Amino acid sequence: MSWSQVFHTSCLVLLVHLLYLEAVPISLDKTKVNQPEDKASEPPPSVDTGLHYDRYLREVIDFLEKDQHFREKLHNTDMEDIKMGKLAKELDFVSHHVRTQLDELKRQEVSRLRTLIKAKQDIEGGNDMAVDHQALLKQFEYLNHMNPHTFEVEDLDRLIKSATNDLENYDKERHEEFKKYEMTKDHERREHLKTLDDEGRMKEEEHYEEMKKKHADHPKVNHPGSQNQFKEVWEEADGLDPEDFDPKTFFKLHDSNGDGFFDEQELEALFTKELEKIYDPTNEEDDMVEMEEERLRMREHVMNEVDTNKDRLVSLEEFLIATKKKEFLEPDSWETLEQNQAYTDEEMREFEEHLAQQEEDLNQKASDLQKQRDELERQQEQLNSQKVELQQAVEHMERLKTQKVEPPPEVHVEGNAIPEPQGEYHPLPLGHQDMSQNHPGMKQDNHLQNQIPHNTQDLSQPRLQDLPPGHQAVP
Repeated sequence: MSWSQVFHTSCLVLLVHLLYLEAVPISLDKTKVNQPEDKASEPPPSVDTGLHYDRYLREVIDFLEKDQHFREKLHNTDMEDIKMGKLAKELDFVSHHVRTQLDELKRQEVSRLRTLIKAKQDIEGGNDMAVDHQALLKQFEYLNHMNPHTFEVEDLDRLIKSATNDLENYDKERHEEFKKYEMTKDHERREHLKTLDDEGRMKEEEHYEEMKKKHADHPKVNHPGSQNQFKEVWEEADGLDPEDFDPKTFFKLHDSNGDGFFDEQELEALFTKELEKIYDPTNEEDDMVEMEEERLRMREHVMNEVDTNKDRLVSLEEFLIATKKKEFLEPDSWETLEQNQAYTDEEMREFEEHLAQQEEDLNQKASDLQKQRDELERQQEQLNSQKVELQQAVEHMERLKTQKVEPPPEVHVEGNAIPEPQGEYHPLPLGHQDMSQNHPGMKQDNHLQNQIPHNTQDLSQPRLQDLPPGHQAVP
């Protein structure tokens, strides 16, 4: 028995099918149906569930699948027991080898989450924003982070409940994202109109109405999951006679992985023909984001009508029961997205008020940043001015240093020695010799001579070099 078949009565079947689903094209021409052969085959490549702990979830399931005891317990456990945590208690009987691998998986996952949370704290803390620790810890709900080393019963119980709840809310989150997308698109269109003159605004409005009209002009859309809708697939995609339509054969034709269930992707593939009536990627008026939202609406509608046990899978039995209902044979008309606005006027008003508040906050932040920038520029100018003044002072000191005259060396006069004159030496011209030695009046008293301080000249006597030519020094 395959992994998906083992879980068909349990809540985990949702997880497994989301991980191992494989949708195939429905445009193949099939003229007859062969019974699927019972043979072992490798599971199809797993698909990302969109959960932030998707890899951890898939690896835990892969390891649990290897334990024979756990697989047998899954086969005998119903959905309610799984939700009550009875299945998680069977972890105590799993082989030691599998438990060791689960322990290592948990250690790696705790380390990964702590790294992500630390990075988030650094980013938010760096922007002076308060860190929402409760929101951060919420990311640990699918495991017991207080025990980061071993994978226990509580961890499996948390993983099952968190994954089930998160996947059930996944469609709701997608609807909210689409609603925001539509409101943003409409808001941007209105803002664009405000920038135009009267003539331009009129042309833009006319173009908008023309695109809406062209988009709404399409063939009739069959009610999803109705006999007419499936017969159209039977005829155009499978190439079979609509008069020979057989629900059981149709189910087996489009149960692409042969597990006896229609999962969500297999159901969505059945709506391709209907969506092609409304959307064409080459048309300006057709929005492919809206096409995917329409596909989601169709799949949810069929699941609500056919999936009686709410396991997000349609079994052959559920499918055959649905084909006998009045809704299948005589359905109401299907209202497409253009007939059902994704948001209300009140929601649009609140959305625009929120955008206006965001814009005001951004403008205030921009103003604060501009003030900080101006202040920094002012401080920079002051620093530059001080730098220039300092450079000028340094240059001035350098000039003074290079122009400074060294003081004359100190001259010591001993006895009757005459100190050498300062400055340049100019010898007397011929005929003007110093007669002081020959003239008796020029002799100086040795006692008085000794009283003259060193390096001091008698300022009353003219210097020899200052006498004009032909004039001898007179005592």
